[in-house]
Amino acid sequence: MTRTTDPKPVAEGRRKPDFTSIEICAGAGGQAIGLHQAGFGHLALVEIDTYAAETLRLNIEDHEVWSWEREHCDVLPADVKDFEPDKHLYKGAGLLAQRGLDLLAGGVPCPPFSHAGKQLGKADERDLFPRMLQLVEMLNPRAVMIENVRGIMDPKFSDYRDWIRARLEGGTYRADDGQRVREEGLGYTVCKWDVLEASDFGVPQLRPRAILVAFRNDVIKDLKYEWPTPTHDDPVSVAESLEPSMRERYERYFNGVHGDRARQKFDRWLEQARRRDAELKGKGGGIAPTLVGGSKKHGGADLGPSRAKAAWKQLGISGMGVANDIDMCEKKESEERDLFGDDGPMLTVRQAAVIQGFPQEWDFSGGKTAQYRQVGNAFPPPVARAVGKSIIDVLRANRERCGRAD
Repeated sequence: MTRTTDPKPVAEGRRKPDFTSIEICAGAGGQAIGLHQAGFGHLALVEIDTYAAETLRLNIEDHEVWSWEREHCDVLPADVKDFEPDKHLYKGAGLLAQRGLDLLAGGVPCPPFSHAGKQLGKADERDLFPRMLQLVEMLNPRAVMIENVRGIMDPKFSDYRDWIRARLEGGTYRADDGQRVREEGLGYTVCKWDVLEASDFGVPQLRPRAILVAFRNDVIKDLKYEWPTPTHDDPVSVAESLEPSMRERYERYFNGVHGDRARQKFDRWLEQARRRDAELKGKGGGIAPTLVGGSKKHGGADLGPSRAKAAWKQLGISGMGVANDIDMCEKKESEERDLFGDDGPMLTVRQAAVIQGFPQEWDFSGGKTAQYRQVGNAFPPPVARAVGKSIIDVLRANRERCGRAD
């Protein structure tokens, strides 16, 4: 594994989670981290990308806070279309059979619905909503959480959303031929399907995500589900979130041949980032544009299309690529590119992870481009944590009502 930082101790010790989850399309663990922090213990994390799956495995092996998952969670580097819970679960099979599943979660692929793509929807071979619903039927979880880009909420996908609702709840939808079709449903109630903005939860980035939350009818009954409310009245700015790591990067050169230049470049970046934050006070703050991970079909990593690069430039950061980490920058003598460019410093993978809300101790597997793609495609952990807590509130109320103490 290529580490973005040295391992850091985790304060939280070993704990037995009250509720269980299985997550598909787990990526590098953004959603898994947030749900874990909310109180879920993962029985399985399914991810097709080999680098991301290795990221999940190595972090679970590395950190004491994940010790329960070391015993009970199967990290499956597999296509979710091939995932068969009754065949592929090993560590978590016993608990699943004994207690059932509390939550099935997944950030199904975004390209079919993204404004940055062709928005082919269900005609896109990458659309995994149908597979997610098959797994709901197979696993019969008490709750379901599905995350996607805001584009899924566009009017052009209203018929498709109606089909998804009908599969879960029962009801009718309009088929491709215009006829109304009835679905019996899987016995769920969709309590909320709406957009949450990551910057409302302390993530220094403009990142709206569409999230569906549903509960099994016998669970929700007369209970009320409360949608997460923002945890931050004012956004956390890029200047505030990146100042410590940016200072650490430049300080490496303060006492050498680049000393004066390093100090000037750092001061220039900090002043520009703070000025942008002040200019936008009350208008969203100096937060970052949406990070994008790109795809394997394209070349090296950068910070997105021209519009995003222009926004980064206003924050004093060059979006033309991703910087080497501190040690590799010094080893390769890439400071001219990484730190001293006319448009400002480039972000390291670790700094991109900060922009996504990953905890400092979380590391990423693979080379720089593979790591950045994992970060750029992630679901911010603080948002997943907020949604996870809102789901647990209902699950706990249901458990108390039923007199269960699993």
